[in-house]
Amino acid sequence: MSRDRDHALPEPPSRRLLLKGAAAAGALAAVPALPGVAEAAPGADTATAATTPGRHPKPAPFVNPLVRNRADPHIHRHTDGHYYFTATAPEYDRIILRRSRTLGGLGTADESVIWRAHATGPMGAHIWAPELHRIGGKWYIYFASAPAEEIWAIRIWVLENAHPNPFQGTWVERGQVKTAWETFSLDATTFTHRGKRYLAWAQHEPGMDNNTGIFLSEMANPWTLKGPQVRLSTPEYDWERIGFKVNEGPYVLKRNGRLFMTYSASATDFNYCVGLLTADADSHLLDPVSWTKSPTPVFTSNDTTKQYGPGHNCFTVAEDGRTDVLVYHARQYKEINGDPLNDPNRHTRVQKLGWKRDGTPDFGVPVADTVKASD
Repeated sequence: MSRDRDHALPEPPSRRLLLKGAAAAGALAAVPALPGVAEAAPGADTATAATTPGRHPKPAPFVNPLVRNRADPHIHRHTDGHYYFTATAPEYDRIILRRSRTLGGLGTADESVIWRAHATGPMGAHIWAPELHRIGGKWYIYFASAPAEEIWAIRIWVLENAHPNPFQGTWVERGQVKTAWETFSLDATTFTHRGKRYLAWAQHEPGMDNNTGIFLSEMANPWTLKGPQVRLSTPEYDWERIGFKVNEGPYVLKRNGRLFMTYSASATDFNYCVGLLTADADSHLLDPVSWTKSPTPVFTSNDTTKQYGPGHNCFTVAEDGRTDVLVYHARQYKEINGDPLNDPNRHTRVQKLGWKRDGTPDFGVPVADTVKASD
């Protein structure tokens, strides 16, 4: 999620990054694990896909917004036939989960709090941008947080749950993902390619004139980087530097012999937008030269559809198992009073992702709100 970053006062967030940070060795030690138990179990699924044996279900029309007041959305379609949803809650104090057998059902599915911020110490403030992943038979959640006493010292943390059902069992705190520097870092996502697992994330690099860039590393295990840590992108174009010099929220989609890594840029108001990095599937992913950066944003605010600040996206597939779906958040108005981070109305949205003839994604424009029959 995008954040305004540089305040040391424990007041409501006001998006600033303290451009400092003592250099730290990349020692990859784990923090002692503490249990976090799910607080509620989900009810029955809101919706069930209508399926015919031997056929793919036809995706239902999308209704937008899908989930209100949930930013930085992540949707995981699991082999158990469910869609799992998590996102940033506007109070920045907890991690939530929903599930449904259909994408549309996530909008009204029961929501469970599976972990809460600590009252003091690490993981006590700014609980941002969780992602749920299934790795090696266990569930993992990657998220950003800061100590309760130093709310802008934001880092990446990991939770683990060995239970087959992520709404049950115990969520164990696996600790901080140790990167090359002890600086502002967030928005971790993980993916595999050619038998290797990678972590991509956003971080401030010491000595760089920016807020955050995008980094990539191979992983030794789900909470430890193997290294080296390489920078794939830094804010260089004007559209990446409006309000704040930001590249953040990376996410990877593999299609057509290529890897497409989206990321979000600029401040979290209507200037927030999505950029794109592309690498050949046969290339060396840890060589920055392998990645080509689009000189223009691929997904931006739209006055016609009245959607503003689209970003921090991920991808999933529709119920037919074939249709690619773009998941993102946006606001329904352009002007914001005060700090955008204090405005809770970034809503989760979904729409079909198109493809161009050259095999690259066609994002289109953020769709308008769904008009209901009663409107």
